[in-house]
Amino acid sequence: MKTKLFTLLLAVVVSVGTMFAEKVRIGDLYYNLDATNQTAEVKHLEDWYEFLTTANIPASVTYDAKTYSVTSIGDYAFRGCSGLTSVTIGNRVTSIGEEAFYGCTGLTSVTIGNSVTSIGEEAFRGCSGLTSVTIGNSVTSIGDYAFYGCTGLTSVTIGNSVSSIGEEAFRGCSGLTSVTIPNSVSSIGEDAFTGCTGLTSVYITDFAAWCGISAGEYVTYGSYYYGSSFGGLYNLYLNEKLITDLIIPSNITSIGNGAFAHSSIKSVVVSGGCQSIGDGAFYRCDSLTSVVIQRGCQSIGNEAFKNSDNITSITIPSTLTNIGNFAFSTGKIETVYNYATTPQDMSSYSGYEMLYRGILALATLYVPQQSINAYKSAYFWKYFGNILPVQTPEPQAIENISDDDSFNASEGKILRDGQIFILRGDKTYTLQGQEVK
Repeated sequence: MKTKLFTLLLAVVVSVGTMFAEKVRIGDLYYNLDATNQTAEVKHLEDWYEFLTTANIPASVTYDAKTYSVTSIGDYAFRGCSGLTSVTIGNRVTSIGEEAFYGCTGLTSVTIGNSVTSIGEEAFRGCSGLTSVTIGNSVTSIGDYAFYGCTGLTSVTIGNSVSSIGEEAFRGCSGLTSVTIPNSVSSIGEDAFTGCTGLTSVYITDFAAWCGISAGEYVTYGSYYYGSSFGGLYNLYLNEKLITDLIIPSNITSIGNGAFAHSSIKSVVVSGGCQSIGDGAFYRCDSLTSVVIQRGCQSIGNEAFKNSDNITSITIPSTLTNIGNFAFSTGKIETVYNYATTPQDMSSYSGYEMLYRGILALATLYVPQQSINAYKSAYFWKYFGNILPVQTPEPQAIENISDDDSFNASEGKILRDGQIFILRGDKTYTLQGQEVK
């Protein structure tokens, strides 16, 4: 009996000791210790960090003669520490938890080292004093709302391993004027940069990667609308060169959701190699006036060109069979060239707003001669003021223009007789890729 009682008491003592070891104070900080993996996590403790002005998160800590690697900053760790001005993150920290620095309004700068792989949701939300952020090359994801409301943020460097930027990640960062998106990024969440009223420039270095991006989301609950990643008009730069007259070359097979939404492009030619245009791909491009889609494209997504209200001319290829909800909702359409012999089905809100606003009655539709009667009896198409036979040949795929030449908006292009031509070596091409002799 005494032996059993002694064993029970010993078990309780060991258990209590283990519980104590899991949350311990070392220096100014509290940690959760994992004895099995010999790792430590910086722990939130209510009111303990209230008067903390600097936080030095080491690579390792020692407790009871054992060394633990500090691998994470826990959820809420420094939440609301308004007096915190400086943080040094050790080179073994791999994750920053949810709301870890939420509301640390005194924090002015932070460098997220190359050991960190993830930044949790709302990690730095409301850090209004934060002016610059450097995100290391090991970070793969930036959580939803991670830097939401960091109004003082003027500079952000995103490492080249980041694959996803969460919803509203930088929303309301009104001091941010430019951002460089590395080619590793494959998705940007809805409203990621909405409310960044000072953001005028977005820089990219890999055009194919950008075309494949998913930026925003098409939402269907209760109503239809496209929630884009960027909330205002911005200039898009490829390798420091402003893109105005955009040509999607034939090696691009699809354009991602919201890829060019809100950008300042003025015209777009989609080569025949591109089979699909994603939801909201050219949503609210206020400067866009001309759209040419070449033979080969089969599908245009929901709201692809919605609210690009200055489009006056659209060319639709014979291969296009699917046009999504509200794909074309523009306010100044004058001419549409449709090379399809069978009218596309527009019954599912595809051109509803143009029809509702009476815009079609003032526009001219050009279609194949043999299809005029079919268009005159087809829903949506029949409401055009004029339906005439198309006289110009259907635009073919751009095969002879390399990527580097295709997107140069300030060099390699000339304006002649009101038309833009592309120069490549000693040859001249139209925007449709046809060589001018």
